[in-house]
Amino acid sequence: MSREQLDRVSRLMEAAIPDALVKGHEQLLDSIELPDPDDAHVLAAAIRSSAEIIVTFNLKDFPSSTLNAFDVQAQHPDEFIMDLWDLDQAAVLAAVAEMRQALVRSPYTAYALIECLLKQGLPQTAGMLRGYAMLI
Repeated sequence: MSREQLDRVSRLMEAAIPDALVKGHEQLLDSIELPDPDDAHVLAAAIRSSAEIIVTFNLKDFPSSTLNAFDVQAQHPDEFIMDLWDLDQAAVLAAVAEMRQALVRSPYTAYALIECLLKQGLPQTAGMLRGYAMLI
């Protein structure tokens, strides 16, 4: 991704969710030791924002032995989505439908989107959504 593209994505994210940017986490960086030091900012931001969960495909670089000290856990996105499903199925379906509708440059059928989610490493989510394709 070019710097220009990265800046554009950053602006779009900030516009979509203005309170999502965590500030003031930098002073925590030196006290955090993770297998990949480049991930320290993620845990620092989680601590600063009092997040309970870091949602990541990269579980190996966020060991529970380190996260437990900060009352944070790492969770695979598929597991996280399924937990959301257990809490509010209608909200998950609405979010997926909204996501699909937002893909105007490269529109997907419901089944193509589900297949894409499967390929992205979300097998439980894809499996669950297959039964609700007509709603997304």
